[in-house]
Amino acid sequence: MGKPTRMIYRTAVTALAMAGLVVAANVPAIAHHAFSAEFDPNRPVLLRGPVVRVEWVNPHTWIHLEVTNEDGSKLVWMVEGGTPNTLLRRGLSRETIPVGTLIVVDGYQSKDRSARANGRDITFADGRKFFLGSSGTGAPQDGRDPTDR
Repeated sequence: MGKPTRMIYRTAVTALAMAGLVVAANVPAIAHHAFSAEFDPNRPVLLRGPVVRVEWVNPHTWIHLEVTNEDGSKLVWMVEGGTPNTLLRRGLSRETIPVGTLIVVDGYQSKDRSARANGRDITFADGRKFFLGSSGTGAPQDGRDPTDR
C-alpha cells in the first residue's frame, strides 16, 4: 500500500468513526434514566397488594402489583427496582417474588402521576424487608440505601 492509499484509508476510517460518534450522540438512551428524570421525590407512595407480574430485566426490574383503592376499585401499579444483579446481591431473586405474593412497597410516584413508582423498600407478609431502590441522580438520600453511607 503506497503512501497516498494509506492516507485515503486513514481519512476514510476517521470519517466513519466520526460519523458513528455523531449518530451515537443523537440516539436517546431510552432504557436507562436518572431517578429525577422520571420520579418525584416529593410524591411518596405506600402500595399494598399481590404481585401479578415480575419483569427481571436490565436495566431495571419491574414488579407489578394489584392495589385496591379506597373505593374498592383495583389498579395495577408498575414498580421499578434496581438491576437484577444488584437485587440478587441483596438477597432478592425472581423466585422470592412469585405471582400472588402479598407485598408492601414504599416508594415514589412517577412525575406523570401514572400508576408507576420507583420502589425504595419491599416488605413481605412475614416481615422480611429488602432495599429495592435504584439509586441515582435525584433519588432521595434517606439513609435506607446501603450505598449512601
